[in-house]
This record gives sequence, C-alpha cells and structure tokens, in this order.
Amino acid sequence: MKEVYGVIGDPVEHSLSPVMHNAAFEALNMDAIYLAFRVPPEYTRDAIRGAWSLGFSGLNVTIPLKEIALSYVSADEIARKIGAINTISFKKGVPFGHNTDGIAALKVLEEAVGDIREKHVLILGAGGAAKAIAFYLASAGAFVKIANRTAERAAEIASKLNASWTDLENLKEHIKDAEILINATSVGMYPYVENTLVTAEMMHHDLIVFDIVYNPVETRLLREAKKADVKMTIDGVKMLVYQGAAAFEIWTGVEPPKDVMERAVRNALSDL
Repeated sequence: MKEVYGVIGDPVEHSLSPVMHNAAFEALNMDAIYLAFRVPPEYTRDAIRGAWSLGFSGLNVTIPLKEIALSYVSADEIARKIGAINTISFKKGVPFGHNTDGIAALKVLEEAVGDIREKHVLILGAGGAAKAIAFYLASAGAFVKIANRTAERAAEIASKLNASWTDLENLKEHIKDAEILINATSVGMYPYVENTLVTAEMMHHDLIVFDIVYNPVETRLLREAKKADVKMTIDGVKMLVYQGAAAFEIWTGVEPPKDVMERAVRNALSDL
C-alpha cells in the first residue's frame, strides 16, 4: 500500500516540500507520496489526529503551526527544549514530534562559513524556526541575539538560551555588531516578495546574510544584501533540503539523495 506523507500549515500553497520529497521517493523507487494540506491554526489538533487515524506515515509542520503542534504530540527532548516541532512521525504508536530546522540551519552555516563558535549572530524573528535555529547556534558556541517585533517574546526565548535580545527598533545598530544576519521570519515569502525587514543601507560589507525563506529563492533581503556588497549571501533552499532530509530519515530509516532533492527544488523555483 502506498505510504502517505504531507506538510500542514497556513498558508501552504507556496511549499515546495512535495516537489522535494516526491523527487526523493521516485529516485529511491519508493511507493510513497507527499502532499500539502492547508490547516488553519484552530484545526491543528484535528489535522494531526486525522493523519494518524488515516494511517499517514509522517507529517511536516510549517508556519504558523510549529509551536501549536507541540501541544498535541509526544516529542523528543530537543524539540521540547526548543518549544516547537516541524516533523511528526507515527512509529511509536502516538504522534511523535521532532525538530529538524535548527540542525539544518547549523549545517548550512558550517558548510558556508566554517566553525561558528564565537561568531556574533543576529536572528530576526521569534517563531518556531527562529527558536530552533537560536538553540542550535547557541549550543554550537555562537553569540546569539534575537530581534523580534514583540520584545517580550524575544526576551523569553533568549532567557532559555543564554542569548541576548532586542526589538526591531534601531536594527541598524544591532546589525553593525553582527557577523551573521539570519532572517527566520516569513517576511519576503511568496506572495509578499517585496517585503523586507532590512535594507542595504542597514548592512555592512563584512556581513553574511542568510534568509531561510526559499520561495522566492532570491528574496528582497538577499537583493538588498547584494546591493550592499556584503561578504556572502545564503538562500533558504539548502536549509529546506537539509531539514527535509532529516525528516525523511526519521520517517523511513533511509538516507535520501539530497542532491536530487535540491535539484528538484531549484528547478521548480526557476519555473515560477
């Protein structure tokens, strides 16, 4: 019988997770399919229980459900510490939550930058992805600062991670002190592609700019970064691939072909 996987979120029509995972299933000759399901936040519990009841093999969870979904699953220790999940497996007899966002972001940065110990990192946002990224980077020895529109939320997360925090006021001053800037919000994501929290005049030449948004692949933030002639820009595709590959392995026990997954995503984005 065909195994069914999916991603739940709201919105979800922008997601390229189906393209990515279905390419991996095809490459491995696996009888499985991955679909996207729009689930408003108030139906998160129903969606998870429904997928479990219907015999789904696994789910991904995207914005804005990552923190909400944690309340309706058992979860591993890291996901509980982060306070958000992006992956659900059903092997343990109950919906079981994991978080692969943070390790994916860390791998992307280590590939691009090398050792991030003692690097000064400014993370924009305080949602599920931001929390996961902050957790892993702080654990790897980076000096993390979280900037969020709601300062209280940034402070709450920072207090659990030995990180610092700020609101979005005077963002240029905080960027001046940063070596790595990470947009961990949905700002700039399709269809609001002209939105950005940071513009070129707020950046400096030694800055590395990483946007976890992957649709569009070149966000307004990354265009502004290139205009500012920053040290390096990193798009969100590899993070999507690495978190997806980690989820794939949790579900199936098989290491997926990450090159196939990345190529499928980039080809899909080039067709948009």
